[in-house]
Amino acid sequence: MARYWLMKSEPDVYGWDDLVRQEEGVWDGVRNHRAKNNLAAMKAGDRAFFYHSNIGKEVVGIMQVSKAGLKDPTDPTGTWAAVRVVPLRKLARPVTLAEMKAEPGLAASELIRLSRLSVCEFTKPEWDLVLKMAKRRAKA
Repeated sequence: MARYWLMKSEPDVYGWDDLVRQEEGVWDGVRNHRAKNNLAAMKAGDRAFFYHSNIGKEVVGIMQVSKAGLKDPTDPTGTWAAVRVVPLRKLARPVTLAEMKAEPGLAASELIRLSRLSVCEFTKPEWDLVLKMAKRRAKA
């Protein structure tokens, strides 16, 4: 059974368009134990939201884990985890952090409760709710 995630990246360092251009990327450089555990728990086929942090603070696309259980190639100690991901599709419109914070159905999500966590797990209902939010028209 697939699991659902949200993975943050600063778009001026590595953004959605970079992943699309590469067609497959390595999600590495994570140096938080909870986030590392989330990366280590991922399996090929799991889905993840691509979240632009710092600039934008919004979910912009959906990617799929193509290879799991990797050692982070940027870590000479072999302590940290990584996965390979492929882009699936851009959202119809980005879903901002402000929108997600205002949504009662996401109040218990790791994204909201552990705001500094760079790799968050989402439940299926949370995942579906964000997808539904992406189809709504943005509020002016």
